[in-house]
Amino acid sequence: MGKLDGRVVIVTGAARGQGEQEARLFAEEGARVVLADVLDEQGEAVAKEIGEGRARYVHLDVSSEEGWAGAVAAAKEGFGKVDGLVNNAGILRFNALVDTPLDEFMQVVNVNQVGCFLGIRAVAPAIGEAGGGTIVNTASYTAMTGMAAVGTYAATKHAILGLTRVAAMELAGDGIRVNAVCPGAIDTAMSNPAQLDPDADPEAMTEALDELYRKLVPLGRVGRPREVADLALFLTGQDSSYITGQPFVIDGGWLAGVSIV
Repeated sequence: MGKLDGRVVIVTGAARGQGEQEARLFAEEGARVVLADVLDEQGEAVAKEIGEGRARYVHLDVSSEEGWAGAVAAAKEGFGKVDGLVNNAGILRFNALVDTPLDEFMQVVNVNQVGCFLGIRAVAPAIGEAGGGTIVNTASYTAMTGMAAVGTYAATKHAILGLTRVAAMELAGDGIRVNAVCPGAIDTAMSNPAQLDPDADPEAMTEALDELYRKLVPLGRVGRPREVADLALFLTGQDSSYITGQPFVIDGGWLAGVSIV
């Protein structure tokens, strides 16, 4: 028996990175998964690999109300219900606050913050209809602290923690638990754009990231997407049945403090 047998979960940003690993892991644990993204070719390929009857792909711009309605309808049409959501989709832009154009700021807000809000609003009623379930929001290490050059991103991730806490209180009566994962440096295309280079060496890229974070992170390496997926699985399954409204940091100890060694 899998930890998610009988569950139907929507995962956004599921075409690659953390979302892809979450979708694959959830399917391995018995869930039927709706992969949602704007990267149609990649998302469809991942869904095909997971297998017909276990996964389906839907195009979703998370900042679109109509898109969310379509994703929920597709999940119900394909699998009969929805009882889980992983709000994983997000974007990152590097810029000093005083140099950030308003349109760049709003682009990040619309995907990261508005997308999370719309996901909760669209999917929570369906989860309630199914008898309860879970929502896992992807925040960030930067939701717990600050980081230069990613002020807009950090602001949206702080907001996601607020949404998580309020949703946990408001939805508890419907049997819905809401938590947040707060990843630090994870080896995905967001933190490692070289992954998008078809001529790059994946092992060499990971080694380079490990070297970069060796002095910053007590565990001495960058995190792996599957490790974040394992945490999302914990928060989606029954092992976390008495946990709601909480942020879970997964950062290799980065937030523990400053090393002098």
